[in-house]
Amino acid sequence: MVEKGMGTYQEVSFLTADPKKLILICYRQAILNLKAAREHYLAKDYEAKAKALQKALDIISELNNALDFEKGGSIARNLDALYKYMTRSLLEADIKRDLNMFTAIIRMMEELGSAWEEIFSHKETAALPSPHMIPAAA
Repeated sequence: MVEKGMGTYQEVSFLTADPKKLILICYRQAILNLKAAREHYLAKDYEAKAKALQKALDIISELNNALDFEKGGSIARNLDALYKYMTRSLLEADIKRDLNMFTAIIRMMEELGSAWEEIFSHKETAALPSPHMIPAAA
């Protein structure tokens, strides 16, 4: 019963979160799932690896789908290319069993997440480019 209540709380918390916070949550979760996929692969738990990798790919896809190309301009186009590169690289790395590529994508996600954190926490946000990653419905 407590677990169901906690799940509902987490879902409501996620659905009502500030859009900026959602971006950071997505990055953190993608990174955690990529690290888990890598660890599951090393442990030869291929089913768990596949589930963790799919979660990470789903998150990257959602980040990409949320891009606003009209407002985001070149930033959105560059992120689109980067997310597509990450997806292709992870799929290829999975097929080729290239854990170094997993590590490289994790580092890229960590750098992007840190950049967004800095942008969101900057006191003069009006002078910084807006991320334009959240769809109008959010």
